[in-house]
Amino acid sequence: MNALKMANLALAFLLELCALAAFAWWGYHTGQGALAKIALAIGAPLVVAVIWGLFVAPRARFPVTPFWRTLLAMAVFGAAAIALYATGQTTLAWVLLIAAVVNRILLVVWKQQVLVTQT
Repeated sequence: MNALKMANLALAFLLELCALAAFAWWGYHTGQGALAKIALAIGAPLVVAVIWGLFVAPRARFPVTPFWRTLLAMAVFGAAAIALYATGQTTLAWVLLIAAVVNRILLVVWKQQVLVTQT
């Protein structure tokens, strides 16, 4: 079981990278003109990475409760899935969203992250 828990943590990290890639893909395909494509492809994932680092990451600058951290993470994954869907990558959008939901559920069930703080 320990190997599965480690694999789930690795999956969590890979999903975070996939979300950033989804925002870059969206930015490149949404921009009009070369400069806009480059700016959005770099800027969109950068904004998301900053938000993630400030509130969601394990060593977040402004840590929030586990419930809000999970909610923010799912909002990021949901937005990444929408970004993929908007660029015509329907299958990838669904795969990312389903994998993120299953991963977050396992994080909670295996107590790799709890949804409520214990007082």
